[in-house]
Amino acid sequence: MSLINRFYDDFRNFFAHHFPKVFAFCNRRKALVKFFISGGIAGAVDLAVLFILHGLMGWGILLATFWAFLISFVVSFSLQKLWTFRNYSQKHLPHQLIISFSAAFISLNLNGLGMHILVNNLRVWYLFSQILVNIFLGVINFLTYNIIFRQTKENENNN
Repeated sequence: MSLINRFYDDFRNFFAHHFPKVFAFCNRRKALVKFFISGGIAGAVDLAVLFILHGLMGWGILLATFWAFLISFVVSFSLQKLWTFRNYSQKHLPHQLIISFSAAFISLNLNGLGMHILVNNLRVWYLFSQILVNIFLGVINFLTYNIIFRQTKENENNN
């Protein structure tokens, strides 16, 4: 983990030196910025795994989508827990995994529902609809993850 932390510190120092105003703005909202960076990385992993499994290896779309979702969930959970919210404890890991996976599963279903309503009922362009739904779900997921990892961290500090 020290290599990752060193890379992160070097990046922060570079960013602070070359873009001080942007750095100050982002630093005040660092959990939110990290949350969206982590989500972007997990989204890229999802697309890459889907492309590899379905596009290159010829797996069926449902099986490839399932594995892409599962792998991107592990990436997202790890980044959110360890980097965004700096929660290194293993004490509540099973509980955090269950709650996080439930939140991801609910988000997946809300995404489908939101897209159906916006595209099929309201006739909003599908890419713009996905942006709107992702922003809405991003805010909801940020609040959810914030509660999951902060509560367990506070509980451990009180024990």
